[in-house]
Amino acid sequence: MILNPEFKLQITKLLPCEESRCMLQSIENDEPAVSVRFNSRRGTVPTTPLERVPWCDMGFYLDSRPQFTFDPHFHAGNYYVQDASSMFIYHVIKSLIKRPVKYLDLCAAPGGKTTAALQALPHGSIVVANEIVHQRAQILRENVIKWGADNCMVTCDSPRSLGGLANEFDVIAADVPCSGEGMFRKDDEAVKQWSPALVEQCATRQRLIINDVWAALKPGGLLIYSTCTYNSLENEEMVDFIVNHLGATVVNVPVASEWNIHPAIGRDYPCYRFLPHLLRGEGLFLCVMRKNQVSTSTPANAKLKTKKTNHENGFEHLNNWIKGNYDIQVNNDEIIATPEHIKVLLHNRCDNLHVIKYFGIVLGTIKGRKIVPSHQLAMSQNIASGAFPEVEVDYSTAIAYLRGEAISIEAPRGYVLIKYDNSILGLVNNLGNRANNLYPKHWRIMSTHIPITPITVFDKSTKLQQS
Repeated sequence: MILNPEFKLQITKLLPCEESRCMLQSIENDEPAVSVRFNSRRGTVPTTPLERVPWCDMGFYLDSRPQFTFDPHFHAGNYYVQDASSMFIYHVIKSLIKRPVKYLDLCAAPGGKTTAALQALPHGSIVVANEIVHQRAQILRENVIKWGADNCMVTCDSPRSLGGLANEFDVIAADVPCSGEGMFRKDDEAVKQWSPALVEQCATRQRLIINDVWAALKPGGLLIYSTCTYNSLENEEMVDFIVNHLGATVVNVPVASEWNIHPAIGRDYPCYRFLPHLLRGEGLFLCVMRKNQVSTSTPANAKLKTKKTNHENGFEHLNNWIKGNYDIQVNNDEIIATPEHIKVLLHNRCDNLHVIKYFGIVLGTIKGRKIVPSHQLAMSQNIASGAFPEVEVDYSTAIAYLRGEAISIEAPRGYVLIKYDNSILGLVNNLGNRANNLYPKHWRIMSTHIPITPITVFDKSTKLQQS
């Protein structure tokens, strides 16, 4: 790796001589750690010890990087591949948020911090995960569905549009677009694109993003600001802007000294810097701020964007497919079950949000007189036991299914859940001589390669434990 001389100079100005030398050496020579975060709400945890990420009890380091694409557990949403530093959001939420909240993940794709929030937030919270770039928003939607939570809406909107939801959110997480210095070990393109001008450009954009969305945060609410870069312009100086121009107070997050998280540079307020020569993770900056208790007005036209409801739809019997209390509604040809507690919270939304995944579960699609159950239902953590017959398949059949191929199974005719190693992969429509594959087309494994031995994040002595 050849680092830009101006970047090297920036680091030498940022840190003392010996520390800057160690940091640059780590960026240039050290391999990044591989880590995953298990989906505890699916009851998936390793039964034998892996090295745990210190600030995330569901995060673990792997000895090497397997081909995750060929691990059915990855597609089943049993874990998320995430850099250890980014898992710090899990600790922040666990430490500071003790009651159900409305939580906005502003720049959420591809979904690592969103799924961490869904895992860490108190029961009864709701999450709006937003991504302004449509293609990335689709990836975010995929990862949220695989995670299986029904308390998350995915939107594709600008910070300004979301800012129109005045005083709506208790917490806003803004992992803002940045110059990407912290990703140099993983992204050669980030190394090539870096320049001082890019840093300035990113800082300008970050100020606009936070300024645009600020009104959506309730007075007294928390802003979790983060970047994956090192320079002070996008980090401490951005905190200065939020404190001095928008009205915020920096909040302390409890951390253990042995975690080796570096404090703010040039400031005496609490910020958290993850530097690669000090810990096993990539570059990250994070600061939590509380919005001052100043009232702002709510736009008169703010209201809930609702799904079209047909109260005489006759689909209430589909509650047998899910566990819990849901209200069943129809939006075009989709049948959507919304948790009752979420309906109570959704009182104040703008009419023009671009929603690409509603709260709740898409149970299925109406096709003529039939209802085709959805993949989102199959992935839901709240699918009812016995909703459909289940068939356990071997590794090669699981990979064939994830490629979208028709498979042969011994099962009753009709809709059947396909499972691998006791984890649901999705649905088929079993016709007897073959089973039509209902796995989403855009999610399919494209490679024709079949690994000789099954790929898994677990070694031979480590298995999944179902709680």
